[in-house]
Amino acid sequence: MSHRRRSYLVTVDDLGKANDFFERMEVPDRTTMDPLISLHEYTEMIGTRYLRGLDPTSTASNYRGAINLRVLHALGHLSIRSITTGTIDRTIDTWEISCSSATLKNTIAVLTRVLDEAVRDELITTNPARTRARRQRQPARMVAVLEIPSLATVVQLADLCRAAHAAYGDFVLLCALLAARSSEVAGLLVGDVDWDQKCVTISRQHFPGAGGLCVKPTKARRVRVVPILKPLEATLRQLTDNRDPGEPLLRGPRGGVVTTGALRHATNWDSLVTALGHPGLRRHDLRHAGATWFANAGVPLHIVSDVLGHASLETTKTYLHSSRTELTRAAAEVDR
Repeated sequence: MSHRRRSYLVTVDDLGKANDFFERMEVPDRTTMDPLISLHEYTEMIGTRYLRGLDPTSTASNYRGAINLRVLHALGHLSIRSITTGTIDRTIDTWEISCSSATLKNTIAVLTRVLDEAVRDELITTNPARTRARRQRQPARMVAVLEIPSLATVVQLADLCRAAHAAYGDFVLLCALLAARSSEVAGLLVGDVDWDQKCVTISRQHFPGAGGLCVKPTKARRVRVVPILKPLEATLRQLTDNRDPGEPLLRGPRGGVVTTGALRHATNWDSLVTALGHPGLRRHDLRHAGATWFANAGVPLHIVSDVLGHASLETTKTYLHSSRTELTRAAAEVDR
């Protein structure tokens, strides 16, 4: 014990609010918890309790980074009870300037989880992070994503990547023509390719998470089946002929897992996509391109959703982008 007497001063407008203040100050007598505990102290006290139920190799790792780098840096010095909805809104305003949409989402999510624990401990009655202002944020890179690459462009990109190693070119085609995540392509085995049914089963991912690479179920924990499109047949034949079903489908130059980061550095990815007229194109955008090709071919949305492994059709809609070619075709059809 420090034997320091801590004080807390607040100004209220009426007797009702004063009584409410005293009621809240009496809570620590029942919970044996310091009513003035700061967010930083409280986070240290609860340990990893706010990470319960999360995947320790990916989501939990991202949340740890978010709370240490942003949440505690911005709000850690404040007492739990002095963090208001307004405080959180203003803090999010500053995060929006420097953070991507995904980073911002993770940061708000972990703050919400920590304050949920504070509600359970009866430090606060409601979670101010859950009543924050709802905002619609347009991603800065959305314009670049709207013009998806054509199949010819993806094939050309794959050929350029093969200059570094054949596996990198195959990786590009598999991501696009299976509409798969990079980690899912890295997790494919030879036996996942079924030539009788002409399909590929996607049931796992080789993910670079906390502690290194690990094999785990797909993001939605759903096994899905994707048809083999004709432009992919030659590549898959080459990768599967006379090979054991338990072997990895793809391996890099040194026999290791092909990750999206390794592909980017080995192929000088940013320069390649800029030269092809798609600056800012990410490896994950190949999945968007594949999804859009399926939709533009007239495949029903619920089937496209199954191909992507989404639980919601609304999520699938965010993956589909109308190219200028398709818009021109649509106009011609309307004119007809």
